[in-house]
Amino acid sequence: MNNKLTENSILEQENKLYRAIKDSNITALDQLLHDDLLFILPSGQTITKEIDLDTYRDGILKVDELLPEIENLNIIDDMAVITLTMKLNGKFNEVPFEVSYRYIRFWKKFGDGIKVVGGSGIAI
Repeated sequence: MNNKLTENSILEQENKLYRAIKDSNITALDQLLHDDLLFILPSGQTITKEIDLDTYRDGILKVDELLPEIENLNIIDDMAVITLTMKLNGKFNEVPFEVSYRYIRFWKKFGDGIKVVGGSGIAI
């Protein structure tokens, strides 16, 4: 297996993540997120992979539209750091929302694929 990450491989993973979020696809999210993921939500709460999956599994979050704009993408050995803005709309606990966030996400290459290991989001 080629151990070199490329911009295209990370953008491909990002697109898989966007589809999984929009479709609430737990199987795809489970494959894309590392088991030891840590992510800081815009509220300041730190969540794990299981907390994130439960949000989709329980139907708490439903994303109807997701419009990302990549700002920066740095490849550092077997890790990639990406920053982006994203407009989202959908429902959280059945309450409609329309928001814009700035995210930083960390992707790392493992033997079984490229996975998100961490990140953070803030409202903009």
